[in-house]
Order: sequence, then C-alpha cells, then structure tokens
Amino acid sequence: MEIKTIGVVGCGLMGSGIVELCAKKGYAVVVREINKEFLNKGLERIKTSMERGVKGGKLTAEERDAAWGRIKGTTEMQDLAQIDLAVEAAIENLELKKGIFEELDRITRPEVILASNTSSLAVTEMASKTRRPDKVIGLHFFNPVPVMPLLEMVRTFLTSEDTYQTTRKWGEGLGKTIVVSKDAPGFIVNALLIPYVLDAVRMYENGFASKEDIDTGIKLGLNHPMGPLTLLDFVGLDTTLFIADEMFKETKDSRYAAPNLLRRMVTAGYMGRKSGKGFYEYGK
Repeated sequence: MEIKTIGVVGCGLMGSGIVELCAKKGYAVVVREINKEFLNKGLERIKTSMERGVKGGKLTAEERDAAWGRIKGTTEMQDLAQIDLAVEAAIENLELKKGIFEELDRITRPEVILASNTSSLAVTEMASKTRRPDKVIGLHFFNPVPVMPLLEMVRTFLTSEDTYQTTRKWGEGLGKTIVVSKDAPGFIVNALLIPYVLDAVRMYENGFASKEDIDTGIKLGLNHPMGPLTLLDFVGLDTTLFIADEMFKETKDSRYAAPNLLRRMVTAGYMGRKSGKGFYEYGK
C-alpha cells in the first residue's frame, strides 16, 4: 500500500514534531488532539519551529508554506478514517494508548498500519486491542523529532514482515536511521539509558560527587555531549520517573527502581527544563 496520508494522535511535544517532519517530507497529515486548546498549542509549536527553520536557512519560505498547507488539525478521531498510516503519540499511559488503538482499529481501513510512539510501554498489549495485531508496530521517535536522526522500531512477535518492511521504508524516507528492537521493556535506548541516569541520581544523592563534577566527568571522560543530570533535565524528570516505574513494574529489576531524590523532586515540581528547575535552574 502506498502511504500518502499520515494520521497522528496527539499534538504535544512528540506529536507536533512528527507532524512537522511528515509535512516537510511531502505527506498530508491529519493530527487529532482532545480539545481545541491543546490542538492550537501544538499547531503553534509547529509553526514556530518551521519559522526557525526559515530563519536558520534550513527551510525556504515556500517550503514552509507548502508543508503548513499539508497539515489538518482536528479534535474528531473520525477525521482519521482515510489515512494510510497512523502514529499514536499520546502521553505514556498504557490504558489510554490501548483505548486509542481500539478506536483507530474501528475507524481506519483494515490494511492501515497502526504505530505507537511509545518509549517504553508494551506494544503487544496495544496490538491486542485490535483486529489486526500483525499491522501494529512501535515507532519510537526522539526529541526534537525533526532534528534527531534515530528512529527505534519495535517489532512484536505478531508484527508481519510486510508491516515491518513497509514501515521501515517509510521511516528511512523520513531521513531516519533505523534500529530494531523486540518488544521488551525500554527497547534498546531506554533499557540502557534509564539505569545509567538513575545511577547518576543515586551518586549525587549519596554525596559521592557534586552534580557538576558528575556531569563534567561524563562529558570529558566519555565524550558525551551532556552529562546524565543535564540530560535528565532535558528529557524531563517526570518523564524519566514514569518510564522507570513502568519498567520496574514489568521487570522487578532493581536497576529500574527510582531513587527517592528523583521522586521527591518530581513531587516538588522540579521537572527539568520545561519547569525551569531540575538539577539545574533555567531562565525563562
């Protein structure tokens, strides 16, 4: 099946990035949000991002206008009925995602591939809510979607070869480098990342070293672009805590057990860059 129109469920940080990338690559995109406020906020984020691209010389004004013209926003799931591929990009809540997959399965054509942008949740459970588990796959994009080169594909034991090959070809057409993981907690990237950043929090919590020295040690000693605590602030402490809790719940592996400090910081509203405070403070 030729993919011409993409449906995206969710226009938050990740969803809006997926919409922008697909529109710039020539696809018609229908993006659905739960209400007008969230939808308008997401569309404004896309408009601002593309405007930055024009100012930075990465996009012409004509390309920006053409891409913007390919985007349709809606609050009605039924408006996704004629799409060729769906990407669910709702918040990391398994029950919510399963409900979305059930609805997408009901309203889209039987041959349409249904993908989830989950970073840690079981894609097989989402597939179980559909009548087409062979056409369900995980597509974990990274933030910011238009910039980050990686796309982590999650292939369940139910995903067909045709679904895998079709989706891989589409992802490569977006300019992404593909890595493939089985449907295991955290997939490739977060299965390695989460224990690493949690250990950095424990090190800081136990007074092993200052946050600055932990970050500097990793940056200069391992040649990472940023240290683990700076990375946590960038990803979001709340997001990291949620992923860690989900992975611990499924595996009971102590490597994924969140330190008390991380949980208390999230409770206090220290989410990282997006809240202005995390392990470091950020100006508005």
